[in-house]
Amino acid sequence: MTAQRSRLVIVSGLSGAGKNSVLRALEDLGYEAVDNPPLRLVDTLIDSDKPLAIGIDARTRDFSADEVIETLHRLRRSGRAQPELVFAIASPEVLQRRFTETRRRHPLALQGTIGEGIETEQALTRPLRDAADWVVDTSELPLASLRQLIGQRFGDHGPGLSVTLVSFAFPAGVPREADLVFDARFLRNPHYIPDLRSQTGLDATVRAYIESDPDYPEFLSRLSGLIAFLLPRFVREGKKYVTIAIGCTGGRHRSVTIAEALAARLRPRHGAVQVEHRAIGVKQVEAPQQADRQRADRSGPRSAIPGPSGGIRSYMMTGALK
Repeated sequence: MTAQRSRLVIVSGLSGAGKNSVLRALEDLGYEAVDNPPLRLVDTLIDSDKPLAIGIDARTRDFSADEVIETLHRLRRSGRAQPELVFAIASPEVLQRRFTETRRRHPLALQGTIGEGIETEQALTRPLRDAADWVVDTSELPLASLRQLIGQRFGDHGPGLSVTLVSFAFPAGVPREADLVFDARFLRNPHYIPDLRSQTGLDATVRAYIESDPDYPEFLSRLSGLIAFLLPRFVREGKKYVTIAIGCTGGRHRSVTIAEALAARLRPRHGAVQVEHRAIGVKQVEAPQQADRQRADRSGPRSAIPGPSGGIRSYMMTGALK
């Protein structure tokens, strides 16, 4: 069995303390997440092709803290897996407030009070908390911070932040999935040069013409610096995908040139950066000279990734940068 297959994280905790949030964060890191399977099936799940995260709590059928601990010991002795037990807690006051705010019933207090359910669950799961490899207290922990902690501890299997650069034509509309939008229309336009009009920003002569604009070096430097500043903070926020759109009038020359220049600067640090040129129908992951040019899907964006308020997080940059 490969090292990846043997990676197993058991996630347990008090109801309302964030166990499901931990499972979702692990799933985003590439783990196969299974919530509350019968304990007798845990052994059969370990042959997954992915690292595995299993949620177990007092709602699990046939739940027994002692049996969970014995299962962990058995797996360690057999060498089939090296399980790690994560236990999420929060103070009784915080748990009470969370259940009250969400108007959910505590799973162990369907007929009694929330406080009684909390006390019952604490007693049932105490052995798991004592045996845990990591006890995480979410009482004062924002969700973004919890995801960051999970990433730091278990993120070696994750694919990281997926970055897509999109060039587009403003008359066709701003890509709906864009997180960041930049305007390159202030740069000199090859459209007005007859020999360059039919070419694109993938052609060296067009790139050379745009790069000769006095504002180009500073624009590219400031733009790449801003993006380099933002991407680690997107990761810290828990984002898995970021789409950066660069527009010009026709979407064939200036926006394409900028998108390719940004990709060349981002790839050494962020790996495979996908580039899509909407107006010329090109989609690629590697540099232009290495990529197979493919027709992009012209039917519309594949996904909608809104900005923080449901709209587009927009940084419209013009020539007034100095």
